[in-house]
Amino acid sequence: MTDSVVTSREEPTVEQLEKEGDIAADFLEGLLDIADLDGDLNLDVRQGRAYVSVEAEGDGLSPLSAPDTVQALQELTRLAVQSQTGAFSRLILDVGGSRDQRRRQLERLVDAAVVKLDEGASQASLPSMTSYERKLVHDIVADRGLVSESYGEGVDRHTVIRRR
Repeated sequence: MTDSVVTSREEPTVEQLEKEGDIAADFLEGLLDIADLDGDLNLDVRQGRAYVSVEAEGDGLSPLSAPDTVQALQELTRLAVQSQTGAFSRLILDVGGSRDQRRRQLERLVDAAVVKLDEGASQASLPSMTSYERKLVHDIVADRGLVSESYGEGVDRHTVIRRR
């Protein structure tokens, strides 16, 4: 096995994640050039994942920063990385602060669920979301001293929040 290939049982090394970030950055630079958009790319490794953020002055990236667009670009970027490394990528892409914006939206969803719990509900369900978004919700919920679990399959997978 080469050092760039990771099986499902192994956690990637920092070096492998940095390589993922470099491949992703090259791919994204090509897309930005094709779309004639300017953006600065920043690479980071956090929590066992490569993070790539694309930033620009003003709202030059607004055509790409809608949540569905970011998700689609992330999947394309992951495929580009996978085609070069031969390994599944859990890379996270942020465009113009879209991830921070989505985290704030998820915090508001959790706040609304907490209100339901405060009003006597035994649990509160959130809408279906991606695995990354569910992970963020689990982190937010834990920070607030509550418990959460994911239920469902595929696109119907969602998070349920309850008190300890």
